[in-house]
Amino acid sequence: MKKTLVLVLMTSLLGACSSLGVKPWERDLLAKKSMQFDAYPVDSGLDDHIYFSKEAASGGRGFGGGGCGCN
Repeated sequence: MKKTLVLVLMTSLLGACSSLGVKPWERDLLAKKSMQFDAYPVDSGLDDHIYFSKEAASGGRGFGGGGCGCN
């Protein structure tokens, strides 16, 4: 009973890794601009530069407001 359970568990664990990776016919969908992590890198770079210049800090994007604290 235990050997059968262990065998079934090991088979299912090893079989779970068989579908990793992107298939060739899926690459066209993942290459679309809307699927990119950052669809507009130039605009994001400009926004980062403005934010860093105003706040004198890096990171933490995702909220509005200026450097004066008057949101």
